[in-house]
Amino acid sequence: MKTSMIKVILSTLLLLSALDASAQPGRQQQSAQEMAAIDITGNWVSLVTEDWRFRMVVAPAGDYEGIGLTPRGREIADAWDPDVDLASGNACKAYGAGGLMRIPTRLNIHWASDNVLQIDTDAGMQTRLLKFGPAQDNEGTGTLQGVTRASWQIEREGGFGGAVTGGSINAVTTDMAPGYLRRNGVPYGTQAQLREYFELLVGGDGTEYLTVISVLEDPEHLTQLFTTSANFKREADDSKWNPSECVVK
Repeated sequence: MKTSMIKVILSTLLLLSALDASAQPGRQQQSAQEMAAIDITGNWVSLVTEDWRFRMVVAPAGDYEGIGLTPRGREIADAWDPDVDLASGNACKAYGAGGLMRIPTRLNIHWASDNVLQIDTDAGMQTRLLKFGPAQDNEGTGTLQGVTRASWQIEREGGFGGAVTGGSINAVTTDMAPGYLRRNGVPYGTQAQLREYFELLVGGDGTEYLTVISVLEDPEHLTQLFTTSANFKREADDSKWNPSECVVK
């Protein structure tokens, strides 16, 4: 899909979300938790069905197949050295917001407050905060997870004002520390912007799946938008939760 078309789709989704949130101006403002169109809280495990050699193992430096890199991006990727990352305290650069959801991991998702949805990972022991509403702080600026602003994309029967039939979460993350799109040093920088769409799907047997579509833009290191999807399966509880350190090599 062409970059221009993707941008049009993303802009349309964000506009629809804003229109739905303002459709009833006289109504008392609800919290994000009260407005939840889908329930993704609970425990999830990654389903790795593609890109096995990039996700399950650490590829060698210079292997960035499928990613369009600028000369600066290629320079950084070609020079990647895991021992340097370890020595400099950067073992978790692949676990920043730009790459975290593609790491094989388990998720624990819960409401940290009425307007903040928290996502914890056992791989790398990272925490992401999806902040709903305009009155949120900028905590996270300059960190691996950056600052994530989120909103509900609500689907209604018959259009605005109808019964809620489903929806998704739109999230935009900025102000991130430099990180890796893949664990072998494929870079994104401080000017990168990450857009994500969290969708809940239900299989024919009732099994729930969480799909996270990610679109990262970084003109400094990428020649085009980097679009991926990550899939997770709901687990009954946290009995398999296994916190572990970031893996570098």
